[in-house]
Order: sequence, then C-alpha cells, then structure tokens
Amino acid sequence: MGRLIIQGMRFKLQVHLPQYITKWFPLAIWRMPENSKTVYLTFDDGPIPEVTPWVLDLLRKNNIEATFFAVGENVFRYPEIFEQIVDEGHAVGNHTYHHLQGLKSDNLTYYKDIVQADRLIGSNLFRPPHGWLKRAQYRYLSGRYKIVMWDVISCDYNQNITKEEVLQNVLDFARAGSIITFHDSKKAASHLYWVLPRAIKALKAEGYEFSKIEFPKVRRLYYSPAIQRIRRFRNNLRQLSHWA
Repeated sequence: MGRLIIQGMRFKLQVHLPQYITKWFPLAIWRMPENSKTVYLTFDDGPIPEVTPWVLDLLRKNNIEATFFAVGENVFRYPEIFEQIVDEGHAVGNHTYHHLQGLKSDNLTYYKDIVQADRLIGSNLFRPPHGWLKRAQYRYLSGRYKIVMWDVISCDYNQNITKEEVLQNVLDFARAGSIITFHDSKKAASHLYWVLPRAIKALKAEGYEFSKIEFPKVRRLYYSPAIQRIRRFRNNLRQLSHWA
C-alpha cells in the first residue's frame, strides 16, 4: 500500500496514523516536541539475547540514547540484558508482562499484567502492545502512566515487505519530534539488522539528532471509583482529626 496524499497530509496507515485517529487518545504521546530536529528511536518486545545486545552495540557506536518498551516476561528471563539497557543510559517503558493486547483482554486481567511488569521495569512510560486499548483502559492507564504511542512504525516485523520498504517507511515519514518504532524481537531481526544502521546513517545525514523519551512522574489524572471512595474516606478522617 503506497502513500496517500490529501491536501498536503500523508497517509500510510500501517506506518503513520492521521490526526483524526490519534485524537481519540489525546493524552497519549504520539510525537515529541517538534521545536528541534530530533527523533526518538523506540524498541518494542525485548529484551532478548538474539537481538537486544546487537541493538545496544549499534546505539553505543553511534552515541544514541533510545527507549526500550520491555515485555516483563523477557525482563524476568534476561535481567542482565535489561540492566545493560538501563546502565547504558537508555529509557525503559512497560509493554505489559505477557504482551497482552488490550482489546482482547478483560480490564482487570490487563491491569494486573501491567502491574506485574511494573514490578520489574519500574517506569512511568507505557506502550500498549499493538497500540490497541479499550476506552476504559485508556482512561485508567492515563492516570498512572504516560502512554507513548508512535509517529512512525517501521513495520520491521512484517515479513511480507522487503527490508528496503522498511527503510523507506522510516525515511518517508520521519520528521522533527517523530517517535519511531522498531522491534528488538526475533520476528523483526532479519529486517532490523539491515535497516537500523542505514536508517541511523540516513537520518544523521539529514541533520537529525536522537534522544530518549523521558517525563517526570505523571500526575494522576483519572481515579477509578474504588480509589475515589478511598480518597473521600481519607479526607473525612483528616477532617475528623482536625475537629477533634
């Protein structure tokens, strides 16, 4: 599927979503500030020994800090690789424990899976696998995490396209503030090994700098009914203590 251009707007839904879609999740981060020519490389689904150390080595050689959205199960299996990510100055985010898709999971199971991952990852960044969330999940999680989506998906996981097409996806849609998604996974590896060094080289040649995604601890924006009742109860206790 090629790019569709309407009145200066570019569309390729597998790669770059138009604003009329992204506006459904207005508190999510789809693009970082565009006031500097900086892009933000992100890697989903790791860490795994077959791919992640190679990515780290390439980033180190290019003096790039990136953001890794880690699957808790993989962090449990390969804690030394996760520690290497953190030790080398990269940012990390929560990608659930079992790589659950929100639309296919009941809310409580989904939240528990995220909490389980959070015990290992300890980040205020969250990216939902496949980018899908129910509205209730989005509201609940927005009060606890910065939900980080993407501006550009490389589609490196797609074995039905060529490595050249993956590279072109990145170069066609990258712009100032772009959050660019790759995958440090076995499924993406054959494309990633070829594409990532070439994408970095080309973006540098265009004058782009690279940075990781960081936010201060998020202020709670949404409280579940249960949490609201607890807060009211605590406030009542404080008032009674004050009057006593």
